[in-house]
Amino acid sequence: MADVQPTPGQAADRARVPSPARGGPKPWDMLDELVRTGVVAPDRAESVRRARKRSGAELAGILLQRRLAGPEEIARARAEVLGVQWADLAVHPPDRRLLDTLGTTQAIRLGVVPWRRLGRATLIVAPSRALFEAALPALEAAFGRCHLAIAEAEAITAAILAQKRVSLTRLAETRVPLLDSCRALFQSRWEGLVVALAVGLPLALVFAGGPLLLIATGWAVLTLLATAALKLAAALHALLPAARAPADLRELTTATLPRISILVPLYQETDIARHLLARLQKLNYPRDRLEVILVTESEDFTTRDTLAATPLPHWFRQITVPPGRVKTKPRALNFALDHCRGTIVGVYDAEDAPEPDQLLHVAGGFAHAASDVACLQGRLDYYNPDQNWLSRCFTMEYAAWFRVVLPALAAFRLPVPLGGTTLFFRRAALEELHGWDAHNVTEDADLGLRLTRRGYRTELIDTVTYEEANCWAWPWVRQRSRWLKGYALTYAAHMRRPAALWSDLGPWGFLGVQLIFLCTLSQFLLAPVLWSFWFILLGWGHPLLPFLPEGAFAWLIGLFLGSEVIGFSLVALGLRRTRHRGLWRWMPLLLVYFPLGTAAAYKAAAEVIGKPYYWDKTVHGAALAPES
Repeated sequence: MADVQPTPGQAADRARVPSPARGGPKPWDMLDELVRTGVVAPDRAESVRRARKRSGAELAGILLQRRLAGPEEIARARAEVLGVQWADLAVHPPDRRLLDTLGTTQAIRLGVVPWRRLGRATLIVAPSRALFEAALPALEAAFGRCHLAIAEAEAITAAILAQKRVSLTRLAETRVPLLDSCRALFQSRWEGLVVALAVGLPLALVFAGGPLLLIATGWAVLTLLATAALKLAAALHALLPAARAPADLRELTTATLPRISILVPLYQETDIARHLLARLQKLNYPRDRLEVILVTESEDFTTRDTLAATPLPHWFRQITVPPGRVKTKPRALNFALDHCRGTIVGVYDAEDAPEPDQLLHVAGGFAHAASDVACLQGRLDYYNPDQNWLSRCFTMEYAAWFRVVLPALAAFRLPVPLGGTTLFFRRAALEELHGWDAHNVTEDADLGLRLTRRGYRTELIDTVTYEEANCWAWPWVRQRSRWLKGYALTYAAHMRRPAALWSDLGPWGFLGVQLIFLCTLSQFLLAPVLWSFWFILLGWGHPLLPFLPEGAFAWLIGLFLGSEVIGFSLVALGLRRTRHRGLWRWMPLLLVYFPLGTAAAYKAAAEVIGKPYYWDKTVHGAALAPES
């Protein structure tokens, strides 16, 4: 590797570059330096000393939280105290060859950047000596002898992104291997199959309507039986006593709490972004073990301008995702993943209002969980159930799903289609799975299935995040169509190699995939076929009556009624576990609510053919959560 000749200023500083020895000046020296340079007033410095002694928090964190010094001022003071160079990376960017040697992803994960060669040593820019020393084994393996220079963390990130924006964007979109991603679907026989179905079904209806209707009815009845059986099993499981008591949060100590990184993807957010910041600041978790990364899109000036005008706590960071071939939430999460410092990685949405002690439940849950538990899913609920009839129905549906169905799937060791928020992962497992599929519009359900295929489990924890219920019919259909389209893409992607799926999951897990994905899609798409039988009660004819054996119609009506009773039972059981018990009076409205899903299913089917990777953004902000 060729040496880079230092500038005159760097040559003058060469004598100041110490070896990376352990120990060194106390943190008070940096505060004294800030006082000496006039950044911090002496009386404010005494207040900082008392706060540092009382809380044990990091000095830089206190200074930033109280807005007594900015990141660059702290970095300059730290460099002066350590006797090393402060690196102005905007004026003197890192050597691209050195960055290639270390690896871009590795540099981002370590939080450092190799800057330039000085003789036989390499100058490494880090935000602190502690971070430099933590990265030293990897740095010495790549470069040999290394020396420290200081810059603020944001400047290091910006310098890396300035040089590697294109490759990092491509990585975010292709992080999941091709054969595990739905992006390969339309490069294979599935594209031909989808087109054949789109053309063939209308022709079959014209020339063979009777037999096709009989087949469709048989499949609809079979999948209805299967889903009713799964719901009944979930309801019976909900009646059993809890298998394990919740973790005792009193056992947790600050010393044992893991570092948690929270990713919050934002797009086209204004007021809700400000309210989100207020709610996340209520989280009861040590700030030196928590970071919140706000992930924005480069062309989303609405959100970026909102955040620029909003003072962020020192434990918040903002990562901006460059434009790419797709614009989806999982792509944004992939781009931000390597910037996380925590051993636990969580995801919140913009409208979320988590319970204040939620992260303590996460820490306790992982502390007591088996090693194969890679994900903890919190429960989702709504803070605007009384806005209108649709928000009430949405709240009842979520009560059944998160309080009854998902716990049963986890207990039955079936794949758990995760919710898109209040998810917490062991970072090592998440990286082993290569993060999220950037092309899947229900990346959460896909990731839940991939976790199970890799031998990991998901458990639900008894903590709630409140969201805004989508309470207008067309936005609800748009949101649900994206979910159903994602289910279809997930099912198609994993069923490309059914033998491999069987091998990974075994017969029981393979059956679960059919129940959760195939049967759900079939029920929404074929619901009109089943509805048609209700017309017989009105005295109308039905084209299948001549083909049905005696007593079949009565049996079908009994199946329909039994399925509805089981569905209402799930809702009632779920509501009993929420603060919305009074909503049971509105349960009959579900008979009007669920047919909206069929409209969403046909919209999803059309988009699978026309625009499979299009992310139909859900607009939030009509109802903001209370701040208390």
